[in-house]
Amino acid sequence: MAVAGTTIQANNKLIVFRKEMTREYIRQNLFSPYIGSEATAIIRVINDLKKGGEQINIPLIARLKNQPVATGTLVGNEESIDNYGDRAWIDWARNAVKIAASEEQKSSIDLFGEARPLLEDWGKELQRDEIVDALYAIPLASTAPAGLGSSGGQRVNGALFDGATAAQRNTWMSDNADRVLVGGSVGSYSATFATAMANITTSNGASAAGLLKAKRLAKLANPRIRPYKLKNGREYFVCFVNSYQFRDLQADTTIINANTYARPREGDGLEKNPLFQDGDLLYSGLIIREIPELTVRLPTFYTTAGTGGIQVAPMFLCGQSAMAWCWGRMPMPTFLKEDDYQFFRGVGVQMAYGLKKIAKLSLDQKYKEWGIFTLFTYAPSDT
Repeated sequence: MAVAGTTIQANNKLIVFRKEMTREYIRQNLFSPYIGSEATAIIRVINDLKKGGEQINIPLIARLKNQPVATGTLVGNEESIDNYGDRAWIDWARNAVKIAASEEQKSSIDLFGEARPLLEDWGKELQRDEIVDALYAIPLASTAPAGLGSSGGQRVNGALFDGATAAQRNTWMSDNADRVLVGGSVGSYSATFATAMANITTSNGASAAGLLKAKRLAKLANPRIRPYKLKNGREYFVCFVNSYQFRDLQADTTIINANTYARPREGDGLEKNPLFQDGDLLYSGLIIREIPELTVRLPTFYTTAGTGGIQVAPMFLCGQSAMAWCWGRMPMPTFLKEDDYQFFRGVGVQMAYGLKKIAKLSLDQKYKEWGIFTLFTYAPSDT
C-alpha cells in the first residue's frame, strides 16, 4: 500500500522577510563640483539670509569703458560706475513621514528607521531639480516669484519656463541677444522667441562647431562673462547639456578625433579618456557636463518648438556667478509633537532657500544674464 507524502499547508510555509531594504536610486547632484561660496563658483552659495529676511540684494558692478583722456581736461569727463542690485527671494520647503504604532506593529521592516534617510534623499533631489528649473526659468527684474509664500512655495526665482508668457520670453530673447545662439547660426536669431526656435532644423544638432561658435560669442558678450577658470592664459567655461545633446557631442567626429589623437596613452590615459569611460567631455577649453535632469525636466514648450514641430533644447555655457543659491535655513530635522499619547511617530525636514540666475539691468534697461550664454539646438529623443 502506497504511503501518501506530506504536503506543507500554505500557512506553514516558511517566508523569509529580508530586514535590509533597498531604496530607489537617487542620482547625485551633478552640479556639485560647481557649487560654492567663493567668487569663482558657477552657482554661488549666499548665506546672508540665515540671519533673517526673505529677500537679498546681490550687488553687481560693470567694468569701466571710457576712452582714456590724455592731455585734455579730465574734470567733467569722469566715468560713472555702472552698478545694479539684483534681488533674490527665498521660500520654505518641508516634508515629513508619520507612522502609527499599529502599522509599526504589523511591519516586518523598520519603516520609521528609513524615514530620515528617505527625507534626506528627498531634499537633495528637490534641490537638484530646482537648480535645473532655475536654469530654464526666465529671470525677472526685482519681481518676487509668483508662488512665493503659497502652500507649495516657490524657491525658483523668475518665471518658470512653461508658465512664462510669450511677452516675457520675447523680452528675455531681446535683452540677451548677445548671449544666445540659435541652431548654431547667428542668422537664425529672432527677437520673437517662438520664431527663433522655429528656425532650428534637424541639421542643427549639438556639435563641436556650434560649441566653439558659442564660446567665441560668449567672450564678446557685454557685460563680459567671466570664465569659470583661467589657466596659463587659457579661458575655460562649463557647458551643461541634456542627455540627447551629450549623445550627439559624444558622436561628433571632431571631438572623437580630439580624444583619439590628443589624449595621453601612457599611464592611466585610458582611464581618463571619455571614449572609453563615462564622464565629462573636454574640448577646446570647454568642460561639457551631462545633466540627465535637463532631459527629464525639459519644459513642454521645447518638445515641439523647432521646424515642423521637432524637439529642441538649450545648452547652458556658464562662467562664474551664473546662479545664486541663497540660503535662509539649512535642512534641519523636525519631529511630530501632536502624537495622540505617543501612538504616532513622525519625523520631518524643513529648509528655506532660493535659486536665481543672476542678471543685471543695464543702463539701456536690458536685463541680461550675468554668467550664462545659451545655445539652442535640435535635440531629438532616442528612437
